[in-house]
Amino acid sequence: MWHHQSSSSSLFFFFSIFTPFFSCFTYSMFYIQCFRGSNSENRLNNDLQRGKKSSQYNDTYIFLVFVLARCAMECQREAEQNFTQDGTTDLKGRRALRSTTGRWKACYYMLGYEVCERFAYYGIATNLVLYLTTNLHEGTVKSSNNVTNWVGTVWMTPILGAYIADTYLGRYWTFMVASLIYLLGMGLLTLAVSLPSLKPPTCGKNVSYLDCDKRASSFQIGIFYCALYIIAIGTGGTKPNISTMGADQFDDFEPKERAHKLTFFNWWVFSIFFGTLFSNTFLVYIQDTVDWGLGYGIPTLTLLVAIIAFVFGTPVYRHKPRVESPLTRMIKVLVAAARKWNTSVPIDPKELYELPLDQYASPGKYRIDHSSSLRFLDKAAVRVKEPASEWYLCPVTQVEQTKQMVKMIPVLCATFIPSTLLAQTNTLFIKQGTTLVRSMGPNFEIPPASLSVFLTISMLISLAVYDRLFVPFVRKYTKNPRGITMLQRMTIGIIIHIITMIVAFLIERYRLSVAKDHGIYKPGQIVPLRIYILLPQFILMGVADCFVEVAKFEFFYDQAPEGMKSLGTAYFTTSFGLGYFLSSFILSTVANVTKRNGHQGWILNNLNVSHLDYYYAFFAILCFVNFFFFLVVAKNFDYNVEVNEVEPELKEDIAKIT
Repeated sequence: MWHHQSSSSSLFFFFSIFTPFFSCFTYSMFYIQCFRGSNSENRLNNDLQRGKKSSQYNDTYIFLVFVLARCAMECQREAEQNFTQDGTTDLKGRRALRSTTGRWKACYYMLGYEVCERFAYYGIATNLVLYLTTNLHEGTVKSSNNVTNWVGTVWMTPILGAYIADTYLGRYWTFMVASLIYLLGMGLLTLAVSLPSLKPPTCGKNVSYLDCDKRASSFQIGIFYCALYIIAIGTGGTKPNISTMGADQFDDFEPKERAHKLTFFNWWVFSIFFGTLFSNTFLVYIQDTVDWGLGYGIPTLTLLVAIIAFVFGTPVYRHKPRVESPLTRMIKVLVAAARKWNTSVPIDPKELYELPLDQYASPGKYRIDHSSSLRFLDKAAVRVKEPASEWYLCPVTQVEQTKQMVKMIPVLCATFIPSTLLAQTNTLFIKQGTTLVRSMGPNFEIPPASLSVFLTISMLISLAVYDRLFVPFVRKYTKNPRGITMLQRMTIGIIIHIITMIVAFLIERYRLSVAKDHGIYKPGQIVPLRIYILLPQFILMGVADCFVEVAKFEFFYDQAPEGMKSLGTAYFTTSFGLGYFLSSFILSTVANVTKRNGHQGWILNNLNVSHLDYYYAFFAILCFVNFFFFLVVAKNFDYNVEVNEVEPELKEDIAKIT
């Protein structure tokens, strides 16, 4: 394929360069042949013969020029077809070859990295609440909040990572630097749980961590949390860039590649949960029964291997050219509109400022027509007499891009509660498991955090059923390539979330009733119920994630305008980050409010005398209220016109002008 492309390009350049010279040469020979005599009489005597020769030379000249021009056009068309049309390049900035770059052969490296990275990340996050309680001796509320605050930070730092990638380093190099920071944090965390001088003191096997009076030193706690937040910084540079790079491997202007991009998002989430599956089984068991140092050391080595493998795939990656940060462009529009708050918007949108059409003719640049929504932002494009700057006058396309990002904010807000629900699977759901019978035979106990594997399995099965059965069936009736819209998919997931919290409420109420019947009130006592009674809430959460999380990721990426895709991905991570911070706020607020006036409180260190059932009922009500809010937002949301639908019109307009 490479040889074929090179030959086509060579022929194209040969014909394009030498056709004019050949044409001039042919015409010159024709001129000399017709007028080489010096005697005018001879020319007159041979007029008829010269006329015949002239006709023959004209026909020959026209035919040769036509053939050569046709060859040049065909070679140019063939050469263009061998390059991507969306403006992507290789790492050196050269136009990306379609045959040797991108598509699935590039995505395999990225999907493989994501499996290993999720294996490493969830090797920490899934069991972190138990390490904080059993080794650092933190209480239920404090340990849960420390987990959700850290996870919230992990999901918020991608905003900074996306900004650095778009403004300074580009996605590839930002990803590489962040991966090394990530690896540094993993290594430091492994040392913090392995070296005797950094490990907190233990209380022995027969002493409950609730009764342990030994505490970790400030230095030990500082090293541990320092490692955690170094990891958070590292993930901030990897999360927004690796997923966007994966989507960049498919050319939107090639129908087959665009169809593959729709499937890519499902496989992306599949790779996430595939890595999580091994983390929640293999790693969690090692951490609980063997050693925390080994349990953190294995994912550290896995991450190192993933980074090396990713580097090997560099020659086949496609890269979007680095442009101005979409966040900066968005802020410019908001500032310009605010500075001209008292300016009237003209009735005719053609009077607004816009760049010439030829500015959008190059690959990777797109013009967006004016829309009637959010007219206040149109003030940013109103022409004024004052000297214009980028912070005072913005083109219509930039304003429309900002409108598209702003109108997604209500949807973003409606996803905070679902993310808050997901935070419970890493904290209180796991803590519930520590109070139940976990033995399987005489020598094996199920780690409480391993229950998360059922969330992963249900997610994987639901994803496969949805992609292979549900979508093809529904597509016949809706004519939608996705089967149903992305917001409809999220709506189904939110309904399942409500059911999940109702089920969790009923299970916890039953667990407390059994504990009461057996007089189990002391810390560390085990309620005579198998840990499997918690499976329904984990399984339902996995099914809900198949609808909510996949659709959420696809929605924020798909509906973000071209040139702001990384900001769309940042919306997705922000949904998680603020959702986890909201979880910390809700848990602390409920714990403090319910202890007022001498009451016992809902959330205590001893779950056998707590009221998690009330807490879960509160969440069910919260989800129900959020469901109606989401319905209002979804009903009033207008999907953007896809780029490939606008591009032919834009090319036609440019053709008319040129």
